[in-house]
Amino acid sequence: MKKKSFFAALSFAAVLTFSLTAFAGTMLNGAGASFPYPVYSAWGYTYNKATGLKLNYQSIGSGGGQRQIMNRTVDFGASDAPLNPDKLEKENLLQFPAVIGGVVPVVNIPGIKAGELKLDPETLTRIFLGEIISWDDEKVKALNPTLRLPSKKITVVHRSDGSGTTAIFTTYLSQVSIEWKEKVGAGKAVRWPVGIGGKGNEGVANYVKRVRYSIGYVEFAYAKQNKLTYTLLKNAAWNFVKPSFESFQDAAASGNFDPEKDFYLWLVNSPGKNSWPISGATFILLAKEKNASNVKVVKFFDWAFNNGNEIARKLTYVPLPDSLKDSIRNYWKAQGIY
Repeated sequence: MKKKSFFAALSFAAVLTFSLTAFAGTMLNGAGASFPYPVYSAWGYTYNKATGLKLNYQSIGSGGGQRQIMNRTVDFGASDAPLNPDKLEKENLLQFPAVIGGVVPVVNIPGIKAGELKLDPETLTRIFLGEIISWDDEKVKALNPTLRLPSKKITVVHRSDGSGTTAIFTTYLSQVSIEWKEKVGAGKAVRWPVGIGGKGNEGVANYVKRVRYSIGYVEFAYAKQNKLTYTLLKNAAWNFVKPSFESFQDAAASGNFDPEKDFYLWLVNSPGKNSWPISGATFILLAKEKNASNVKVVKFFDWAFNNGNEIARKLTYVPLPDSLKDSIRNYWKAQGIY
């Protein structure tokens, strides 16, 4: 009996060792933007059921994702702020878009429902500059003559971490306001004139949910998940539009993603009649020399391109057009990872 027990223990240890080794080879590690975290999580869950490969994605912000891939500590980095071709060459990185979404202003004003409050580029910019300080300011009232706006101080909520969502938002503000461009500028992290900071889309959403009379900006999936009150916004065609799959899709249709420039493109302030003005793609970053892990990453995103469209739509993300997906596959082929 003792001899049998000994060999049974050896057999169990061998199986355990094999299982752990196999598990180590079936983990895909990524980190970065919180903007696409809901859709990457949903894709990862479904991909695991289909293939057994697990996605470990850490929502740490685009700045963190860029740092981690530059330091080669993850299989892929994720960033809503695309890197220009010169930066990619310097860091020996590849880049391609994964999905398209929208950044939306969200407010907490008792009695105001989602889609009721209208803002235009000037009022939005002046609120975040700290020049409009009360919800009953004449400029806000002029846009919303039928709403009962309270005489309450506005609390601005912004990101405290290096953020691609911030990069999209501040790039938009810089395009629509010379004053913002000169005083604050655009980037993953800026010196905010006013407000309190929250970490990640999650942090901003939580602050806006808790703080009455506040305004912040989050990726639309976070607004929906947290039942936040989003605003309407006047776009480049001078129409008030609401954030939706259709308005993000309209913005995406105007984009020309060039593989010769590693797909570097901003989608803010798109000219479409119904375009949501603060739209953006989110990007995947790969280290060129990490061929083995790049093949695994590409297999995951190729699966998502083929099987993840409906998941993305349910979360109000816009899947990439088929022509762009084919362009990305050719880009992968040129690198020998597809």
